[in-house]
Amino acid sequence: MHLQHPAITDRRVRFALAGCGRIAANHFESVVRHAERAELVAVCDPDPAALAAAVARTGARGFASYTQMLAESAADCVVLATPSGLHARQVIEAAEAGLHVMTEKPMATRWADGLAMVKACDAARVRLFVVKQNRRNRTLQLLRQAIDGGRFGRLYMVSVNVFWSRPQSYYDSAAWRGTWEFDGGAFMNQASHYIDLLDWLIGPVESVMAYTGTLARHIEVEDTGVAALKWRNGAMGSVNVTMLTHPKNFEGSITVLGEHGTVRIGGVAVNRIEHWEFAQPHAMDAGLDEASYQTTSVYGFGHPLYYDNVIRTLRGECEPETDGREGLKSLELLIAMYRSARDGQRINLPLEY
Repeated sequence: MHLQHPAITDRRVRFALAGCGRIAANHFESVVRHAERAELVAVCDPDPAALAAAVARTGARGFASYTQMLAESAADCVVLATPSGLHARQVIEAAEAGLHVMTEKPMATRWADGLAMVKACDAARVRLFVVKQNRRNRTLQLLRQAIDGGRFGRLYMVSVNVFWSRPQSYYDSAAWRGTWEFDGGAFMNQASHYIDLLDWLIGPVESVMAYTGTLARHIEVEDTGVAALKWRNGAMGSVNVTMLTHPKNFEGSITVLGEHGTVRIGGVAVNRIEHWEFAQPHAMDAGLDEASYQTTSVYGFGHPLYYDNVIRTLRGECEPETDGREGLKSLELLIAMYRSARDGQRINLPLEY
């Protein structure tokens, strides 16, 4: 892709952030962590209280209007921490304004929207980054090395569990939460980073069958879901997700069973290596103790590492780890799960473009 913009090498990369809610703090902190190479020049939120708090915290210029922020902030890259259903329109508007875009997960709530976002950024010759900060977890990096290094031999079975808790008050905290148009359900919102691992770690999925249900929360979308998957490499697996765990977040895990190895990464958010056993020893096994970490947040510690890649990309030093096309892989899998649950059918991938 030939970019419209030259690499930014003579000054700091300027970010503008839209959406000053729950996840915005991770972005504020990440920019501060990279203060020698990055700065936050603008923030935007239609809620005056959220906007005032963000301006007070960051010192960035505040905007009530997204369109005005794009026009007046002189940013290089706009960061979307807005409701998921708004991402498509906001990405396209930013691309048309000539800005790079970084969007929180999921990149969109509809397949056609995801495709339109990638197309708009290609046409404008700007970068589209999709935040997948969990890929930077040390535990998952080690698992990826083991898979890529062939330590498992043939992969047989993969199991992913996301047993978390979201009370009704969480969904009631904002009108967009728990809606199909703006949020998506437990699979798409809370578990989307785990869905991302299925392709990133194991490889392309061949087909999926799913059930979803709204068992206890008063919301449009599912609070619970299960899916069975078959990968092109022959492995089979399942994803089990619920937001109804009593009384709090209990487990975010992935278990991989192969010909020569068995690994389970668990904890509340894939932050602890609970089992690591291979037929042959390897030098990477020495790093197991350092890989596990305590987490106070299911978001993990990956945002600053993700920002490092974005900043280096915009400085012309590397390529993006997760761009729009990479983001489409997990969106495609999510949409396949929802279609399967809705229609009671097995969905084969790839989806029709």
